[in-house]
Parts: sequence; structure tokens; C-alpha cells
Amino acid sequence: MTDSGTTPNLRERNKRRTREAISHAATRLFIEQGFDRTTIAEVAAAAGVAKMTVTNHFPRKEDLFFDLHEELAGRLAGTVSERAPGESALAALRRDCLAGLDRHDARLGFSGPDFARTVSASPALAARLRELHEQSETALAEALAEAVHEMPVGFECRVAAALLAAVDRAVFAEVFRRTLAGEDHAAIAAAVRPSAVRAYDRLENALGNYAVREV
Repeated sequence: MTDSGTTPNLRERNKRRTREAISHAATRLFIEQGFDRTTIAEVAAAAGVAKMTVTNHFPRKEDLFFDLHEELAGRLAGTVSERAPGESALAALRRDCLAGLDRHDARLGFSGPDFARTVSASPALAARLRELHEQSETALAEALAEAVHEMPVGFECRVAAALLAAVDRAVFAEVFRRTLAGEDHAAIAAAVRPSAVRAYDRLENALGNYAVREV
């Protein structure tokens, strides 16, 4: 009984450690050599694993660098799905964004300057980042549609998702721009937070009562 209960947990821990080792090795190489010049074989050798192990954990090379790609693409939808009773989608996303700025959340673009420069220097990484933002907006539209019982996703849900996701994307872009300029996390958060507040305030009349969760 004990073995059957602990073996899956041990397997999952080992899998997680291997994934983290691969991600750390890849990030180091990408920063040192450039993303486009680094091969999967080099990442595998640096992590001490087989090339197939790398591709099993990360089918796309870009996601070796954006190891939080699933969290980035799903954050907005998850925030709406988990909003509190009586809370609108806008209020939930505002709360999550401002809290993320306060804690310097990587999903809002907080990273080291080396990380930001590596993305900026690689068209492939920049394209993948745009794709992740698009996936985030699509997932948000689906979460809004479920919240207002408008399945399949309708026009209004897509418009609402586009407006709400635009604030998040603008925050990410500004955090990223300031990181490239060499500002530290605290200064970036202090500068971006008021802009985010104003952006959400401007959406209040249009979406303040949209997708309010029943009490």
C-alpha cells in the first residue's frame, strides 16, 4: 500500500526536477549564445539528459525559454473562472494584475535584463510571445462566455476579452520595455501601476457590471 501511494509522487518529483534542470540549462545557454544559435542537442548535453528527453518535456524549442507558457496563456481565464461571488470579470482581473505588479510576477513581464534582451534579439521568441498573448485572449473569451452562459463564444465575449486582455498586454509590454532600459523591479512596478489603474478605470463604465459572479 505504501509503495503504490508513494511511487507516483516520487515519479512526479523526479519528472519536475528533470524539467527544471532542462529549463535552467536552456535559459543559461540561450542567454549566453543566443536563442537561434543554441541547439536542442546542446541543451540536452548541458542538462545531462538525452535529446529525446528534452523534446518530451518541451515539444517546442521556444517553450524551453518560456517555461511558464501555460501559466501565461491561462492566467486571465483562470482569474475570471476563480473570481469571488459578487465580483465582476473586470474587478477580478484588476485585482490580479495589481497584485502581480506588487509581487513582480514573471507572468506580467518581470524578468532580468538578460532574459528580456534574449527575447528582443530573437524573432522566434518574439513571435512565440505574441502567440501566447493571443492564446491568453482566446482562453479569456471562452471563460467569459462560460461566465455569462453564452456558449459557443459570441461576439460580445470576444470584444470584452479583447478589451480586458489589452490592458494586460500593455502592462506586460511596458514592464518588458522598462526592464530592457535597465530599471529595477520596484521602480517598474511603481511606474506601471498607476497606468494600469487608469486603464481599468476607463473600462469600468463599459464592463464594470459584466460577468458578475452570482452570490
